[in-house]
Amino acid sequence: MAGFLFPDWIKEIRLSAATHNPESGLPTWLIVSALAMGGFGIGTGEFAIMGLMPNVAQDLGVSEPQVGHLISTYALGVVVGAPILAILGAQLFRRQLLILLMSFYALGNLASALASNYESLLVFRFIAGLPHGAYFGVAALVAASLVPVHKRAKAVSQIMMGLTLALLIGNPLATVMGQSMDWRYAFGFVGLVSLLTVVLVTLFLPKNPQEQRHSPLSEVRAFNKPQIWFALAIGAIGFAGMFAVFSYLAPTLLEVTRVDAVWIPVALVVFGLGGFVGNLLGGWLFDRLQFRAVGVILVFSAMILSVFPSATGSLPVLLVVCFLTALMVALGPALQTHLMDVATGAQTLAAASHHAAFNLANALGPWLGGLAITAGFSWQSTGYVGAATALAGLMIFLVAWRRPEPVPEAST
Repeated sequence: MAGFLFPDWIKEIRLSAATHNPESGLPTWLIVSALAMGGFGIGTGEFAIMGLMPNVAQDLGVSEPQVGHLISTYALGVVVGAPILAILGAQLFRRQLLILLMSFYALGNLASALASNYESLLVFRFIAGLPHGAYFGVAALVAASLVPVHKRAKAVSQIMMGLTLALLIGNPLATVMGQSMDWRYAFGFVGLVSLLTVVLVTLFLPKNPQEQRHSPLSEVRAFNKPQIWFALAIGAIGFAGMFAVFSYLAPTLLEVTRVDAVWIPVALVVFGLGGFVGNLLGGWLFDRLQFRAVGVILVFSAMILSVFPSATGSLPVLLVVCFLTALMVALGPALQTHLMDVATGAQTLAAASHHAAFNLANALGPWLGGLAITAGFSWQSTGYVGAATALAGLMIFLVAWRRPEPVPEAST
């Protein structure tokens, strides 16, 4: 029976991973893949509802802007949970914390799949969002600790690759699943992927008794640096524009472009491909331009978002603009790498807060877009809302860029 559950090749890989240390040359790719699987599950859970907005609205008897509030509620859960769980978990080994966080995430999504009404779904989406930021932050630190310093950014981008693959594969798959069966199956799928991540992390992430842990108070004290707060503000405001457009893409396709619902997953795949490319582009730009890369990305984003409203009349043009809009994902690895450089002494809290800031953008974008739509503006108005937030993020970047601080050597 034991041989059936754990074949010899799994035992060998597990033993290899269990004896891993950064200098051993043993398979770090296996650990990073397990962590990226969690990123895939979280990304799918975060974005799935965006492609199923009309389905959820019809099933629960609410408006589509109200479904947008479900997106914002999840994002607020990330904002609340990321710093709190990072602080509470600072004294745990990272392996233990990752297992607990993904178990929590699985339960939140399985509960979402079983929600009986709109109000209970609001509560469960908030709960599901709580472990999101802390998981990504701790997973990024684990990945960085497994490789030499000069390969750190590449390892972190591989963790984020799970999130971009969720945009490319997971979200369209969840949309097709929700359209062909029921939107609840999408969250059930996310719950199963999360449980699979728990199994993989348990099997392959080694225990490290020598791991340096920090007291919660020391992380909080080291966190209070202007450049950390500037970076978080740029992410929270400047990135909101992408979510303002992405959150209402499905109804825009149906009501403005007037295409059949089968084109929604196609648009999501195109958007996901843009996110995949943007993730790689963000690291490439930061390696060459450093912090200036953030400003370049924000200028590009404001330009593309301002074009979005005029592109909604033609499906081919809209798909191209969707791809270009999704390149905003480049802001993620650029700001994450910048934070790792300026947040010495507060690595866990800053890494988790980075994702809290981006999910504050995920809450702000749909909320502002929903306000514009409810006020009587067209579905296309989300592009103008997004361009305004990108410009606001650019203003914060300029303030931060004009008051540089010494960059200490990063640690993990």
